[in-house]
Amino acid sequence: MTSLTQRSSGLVQRRTEASRNAAADKERGSDDEDNEPRQEEEDEKGDSKETRLTLMEEVLLLGLKDREVICKSAAPTGDMLLDEALKHVKETQPPETVQSWIELLSGETWNPLKLHYQLRNVRERLAKNLVEKGVLTTEKQNFLLFDMTTHPLTNDTIKQRLVKKVQESVLDKWVNDPGRFDKRVLALIFLAHSSDVLENAFAPLLDEQYDLAMKRVRLLLDLEPEAESTKANANELLWAVVAAFTK
Repeated sequence: MTSLTQRSSGLVQRRTEASRNAAADKERGSDDEDNEPRQEEEDEKGDSKETRLTLMEEVLLLGLKDREVICKSAAPTGDMLLDEALKHVKETQPPETVQSWIELLSGETWNPLKLHYQLRNVRERLAKNLVEKGVLTTEKQNFLLFDMTTHPLTNDTIKQRLVKKVQESVLDKWVNDPGRFDKRVLALIFLAHSSDVLENAFAPLLDEQYDLAMKRVRLLLDLEPEAESTKANANELLWAVVAAFTK
């Protein structure tokens, strides 16, 4: 009974958001042609260096939830979390597997001698990055005996652009071949699903679109990582991570 209530609630939420979006689209309809150049301009600005997000930041924003790994380059990437992870990978001998690194970096290891590999305060550090990029802001909320730091969304345009990108990847821009899929978007879909935030991107869709989007996501999730990693032009590391997450 509880699950039925939850599904019904989710359905109402999708219908409400979809109806609201449809009404807004209708209202803007007459201005679409005039707004096209301006929208292209805004999209270009949205892709500027100041607002370019990392995959982990995109996963966090949506939630507002065996091969050896060898570091081939010691050059810093400019992302603190990624550089910290790469430093561990580079300095560890013998090399660990992808599955092992996911467990070590997330702190899900039973070996007390390897707890130092864990990346600390990941969510807070990602939120801080998004604050610096103008996507979130920082507020203090009082909860009786203590204050809590929160990070409300301040730039909805960037989040909506991200949601649209995820939606289009499995709807209008769907390609029934993972080899032709944009590698970054493909990684985002798998990571967002593993973090239980992927469905948030599909909440505003109409029921028919929602069902189609989830059906195509399921097609991706049902792929065999080992087989995909052996195909031409495949990103072997990406599929190794997918295999670790979907075990």
